[in-house]
Amino acid sequence: MSRLASAPRSLSERLLIALALVLSGLVLVVPLLLIFATALREGIGVYFSNILEPNTVHAIWLTVLTALVVVPINMVFGVCAAWLVTRFRFPGRQLLVTLIELPFSISPIVAGVTYLFLYGGQGLLGPALQSVGIQLMFTVFAIFLVSLFVTAPFVARELIPLMQQQGSEDEEASLSLGANGWQMFWYVTLPNIRWALLYGAVLCNARVMGEFGAVSVVAGSIRGQTNTLPLQISQLFNDFNVTGAFAAASALALMAVVTLILKSVLGRNVGRG
Repeated sequence: MSRLASAPRSLSERLLIALALVLSGLVLVVPLLLIFATALREGIGVYFSNILEPNTVHAIWLTVLTALVVVPINMVFGVCAAWLVTRFRFPGRQLLVTLIELPFSISPIVAGVTYLFLYGGQGLLGPALQSVGIQLMFTVFAIFLVSLFVTAPFVARELIPLMQQQGSEDEEASLSLGANGWQMFWYVTLPNIRWALLYGAVLCNARVMGEFGAVSVVAGSIRGQTNTLPLQISQLFNDFNVTGAFAAASALALMAVVTLILKSVLGRNVGRG
């Protein structure tokens, strides 16, 4: 333990810590408690009847399914992008880094509208796709597409700085010892980046499950078909079913809490690694 960490705290430090705790409680804890209090205000039976309502169950399932599809794809993309950026020098490398960051600078609603203009019935590619019997917009596949776009940078952003810092000496040593490319990746590169990879996956998962703007444009908000959990919450609230909306929101909040715990645990491991 450092001398600074073991020194007694001054009054100003204690006041700042107390202020941070109070603000954190007001911003994070109080809204979370309010969600569950409102969801449970009519009793546990009503709460579970709202959670188990078929459209809400489908929305939960679709949200989880989207995460199961999108997160692994973005993990693979993130590893490939980080490998390319950190291990090779080529013309357009900085442009590639900028393109990887692009989804962060675009509003999710704008991203959704862009996909609608590309693949919608009156869009650039929509008529050609429909002529061969393919419809993307207002389907589950549209949700997958926009979710992939808005979450694409998360894994790569965690891996690129780490792999730049680590350098390529370990990989070069493994190649000099006779390892092939797959062995080098599996036994050298992956162990070195595993915590950052998982950390980026958790961040990606959090964004996928909570995404509203882009999904609301391309999903069509069809009850029991293309409603993710955030869209279902919005529709329940607009229907003045406040208890049902907060019950669905509590399910999303539980997912967020689990994600936060995983993020905290993995963040410590990334720091140690």
